Amino acid sequence: QVLLVESGGGLVQAGASLRLSCAASGRDFSRVIMAWFRQVPGKERELVAQISWSGATTYYTDSAKGRFTISRDNAKSTVYLQMNSLRPEDTANYYCAGDGAASRQACDMDYWGEGTLVAVSS
Repeated sequence: QVLLVESGGGLVQAGASLRLSCAASGRDFSRVIMAWFRQVPGKERELVAQISWSGATTYYTDSAKGRFTISRDNAKSTVYLQMNSLRPEDTANYYCAGDGAASRQACDMDYWGEGTLVAVSS
């Protein structure tokens, strides 16, 4: 099992930056594919970014490309999401997730954090 705890959310102005962190505990973190999802009340949970075991391969949803960067430090068992040029439509609860089977579907994730709120005002 892997336990995930997110931090770094908050309320910011449009155009500002935030860095989310996800601290993991448990075995074999370096072999877990990590991802960030976000969810607004009333809508389905949406994949924002994903990173491979080594960090060599990344995926971003279209709205995040060029603005967000996912990274990981396996020595520290931590995954990050650097968010720049934030927009009001980025407002959501952000969740860290882990997957051992290379899925991009929320229902297939094996591990979830409790979430951290990002609110962007105009």
